[in-house]
Amino acid sequence: MEATFDVAAHSQSLVGHYYRADGYYEVGREKVREYARAVQDYHPGHWSEDAADALGYPGLVTPVTFLSIPAMLANRRLFEKVVTGYDVYVQTDQVFEVYKPTVAGDRLISDVELSSVRRIAGKDLLTVKNTFLDESGEATQVMYTTVVGITAEEVGTGAREAIERVVMHGVEMMSGSADPGDGTATAEAPEVKLSQAGRTRAPGSVKFEDVAVGDELPPRFAQLTRGDLVNYAGVAGDANPIHWHEGSAAAAGLPDVIAHGMLTMGLGAGFVTSWLGDPGALTRYGVRLANYAIVDAETVGTIEFTGRVKSLDPETRSATVVIVAKSGGRKIFGLATADVRLA
Repeated sequence: MEATFDVAAHSQSLVGHYYRADGYYEVGREKVREYARAVQDYHPGHWSEDAADALGYPGLVTPVTFLSIPAMLANRRLFEKVVTGYDVYVQTDQVFEVYKPTVAGDRLISDVELSSVRRIAGKDLLTVKNTFLDESGEATQVMYTTVVGITAEEVGTGAREAIERVVMHGVEMMSGSADPGDGTATAEAPEVKLSQAGRTRAPGSVKFEDVAVGDELPPRFAQLTRGDLVNYAGVAGDANPIHWHEGSAAAAGLPDVIAHGMLTMGLGAGFVTSWLGDPGALTRYGVRLANYAIVDAETVGTIEFTGRVKSLDPETRSATVVIVAKSGGRKIFGLATADVRLA
């Protein structure tokens, strides 16, 4: 009998796989503005250099989720050449730990590590750690992305064919045909020094004395059209057609086209920082996706964001905010929190 390839066992054997992405990613001024527009974040610090300067930044400050762009570029080798046996990945959790705000002109290097593989309820959950280093070698942001790996048997040939017919040229959406031996790394992930710049700078946020536990943030209603989804896909480099092509969404078992999980997270981060006053004063942002936001072709999709201050720390003059996001009467965020520094 021919032995079958054990996808889960192979993936678990790769835990700890590490590499440094080639070259560096330079944060462009206009890219900051493009991304801010894509996630509908109109904080002046993302658009006006004078406003950014008033907050103490040497250039436009990026939205909190901006580094998902270079992370996606850096992770392509992992998902296309190293982790094999899955045909589709679906994001479930995301954590951003910000140690130094990112601004236009920064040159960042990305370390990539497959930090864990867990099997829960018959599904493989893979967590990738991206560590972004500035030119001094200090870590400015650490990002953890958790996805569910779905095999060809679970997806079906219909989904594969539908995606292959419409996917953007130059993008490998299906990883099952990758060479298992390609991209193997031998180095271990190095210890890095975490930047303290984000913790020591004076934040331009709301004052600690003006915030109380239980305070509610002003609600936000974000609207999404198919055009918004296409724009985000182009700006962020997320070419998965389930976010704009009905046939691909249906073949993947979805009721209709859905918004990108990272887009909804970007909207949620902007919801918090618009209240906070200083995008660089958000030090940790974590979201567990519980559902998806459907955006059909005939109507405008709406996501309602609400939040409240869960706790305050007088020693560090910081707060934790709990965020709720709903679309179509359903919660699309499971657990979502933001840790922020207050003035």
